Amino acid sequence: MDRDAFANRSHVLEPEILREDGAVPEPAITVREPAHQTAPIIVASPHSGNDYAPRFLAASRLDSRSLRKSEDCFVDELFGFAPAVGLPLLAARFPRAYCDVNREAWELDPAMFEDMLPPHVNHASPRVAAGLGTIARVVAFGEPIYRHKLRFAEAERRIERCWKPYHAALVRLIAKTKERFGACIVLDCHSMPSTHSGLSESEPDFVLGDAHGAACGRAIVALIEMNLRGEGFIVRRNDPYAGGYVTRHYGRPREHVHVLQIEVARKLYMDEANFVPTQGFIRIQAVLTTLLQTIITMAPHLI
Repeated sequence: MDRDAFANRSHVLEPEILREDGAVPEPAITVREPAHQTAPIIVASPHSGNDYAPRFLAASRLDSRSLRKSEDCFVDELFGFAPAVGLPLLAARFPRAYCDVNREAWELDPAMFEDMLPPHVNHASPRVAAGLGTIARVVAFGEPIYRHKLRFAEAERRIERCWKPYHAALVRLIAKTKERFGACIVLDCHSMPSTHSGLSESEPDFVLGDAHGAACGRAIVALIEMNLRGEGFIVRRNDPYAGGYVTRHYGRPREHVHVLQIEVARKLYMDEANFVPTQGFIRIQAVLTTLLQTIITMAPHLI
């Protein structure tokens, strides 16, 4: 497909702008459920949201293009066929730089806020130290986001309106899937930037994160790895992405809930400098379609 065919998609060249009151999107998430779920699989895209609130943009020292460096561009579209093959698809509409649902609810950096943070805040996590807590201090590659310090009430607002609805939807989908099938596989889908190290040929095309074996059954990971390698891709496990909060919190194989974080290299499907899909988008989408269909077929033997 010619890349110009994507021109009518509102979020390809520039992110969508929200209502003038600066509120988060209503709703803050999208849940696309098939009429009939065909397998115990949920597809989730927590970081592909691109609704940038005017109030957020005004508070940032960065322009929208710089903020998008943290965005998993088009991942929701790469996996957008999931409902067509009978699988629910959960996606955040708000950007990761605004609220990161792949963190605990209250991983916050005290240095970002004018007022004191309450005792329940986790300010000592490695993610907070890196500037990438629930409310991020920096975007990818370490650029500071904000002009001024925030009020804690702003963090509360984002967590109430973004973090909690996303996780409530995920909990509901897991419970519904497990009730029907007796087990559940969550594919937590992300993208990863090129390192621009000059060694791009040796960079992985996919990274599968299962918290070093703790979050997902080995047979599931092995099947996905084998299929991707069979397509000629370089695949690594847990290096450098072993899985975030979603993987570690929800992945409980002994309770028949398996979570696997899938990282797709952006170089495979998009122009990273200009935030537009390339010809590779269609191929990667087709590969992922086939992969999901394979997992659907094999699911009874995997769980």
